[in-house]
Amino acid sequence: MVIIHVHIKVQADQIDSFKRATIDNAQNSVQEPGCLRFDVVQRVDDPALFVLVEAYRDEAAVNAHRSTEHYQRWRSVAEPLMAEPRTRSEFQPIFPEPSAWAR
Repeated sequence: MVIIHVHIKVQADQIDSFKRATIDNAQNSVQEPGCLRFDVVQRVDDPALFVLVEAYRDEAAVNAHRSTEHYQRWRSVAEPLMAEPRTRSEFQPIFPEPSAWAR
């Protein structure tokens, strides 16, 4: 299992456009067979800050996600809206056990 947190700071005047593009990507992502979870969260005290919390069955599912049309569309729309380059961290599950994440 691969869990990814993507931290994104968006230009203040582009928040709504970013949210629309990111929700579209998330809705399509959760339909992928290897995507177990795709959450989009926005910081309360700084609405220009977002975290994407993604969970995939394995590295092959991550690679499959990156090759989808909806991810490519998201990148082309969302990247110009960012105030700075996004950062990404990978995690491994501790609790619950990976088998509890399966759908």
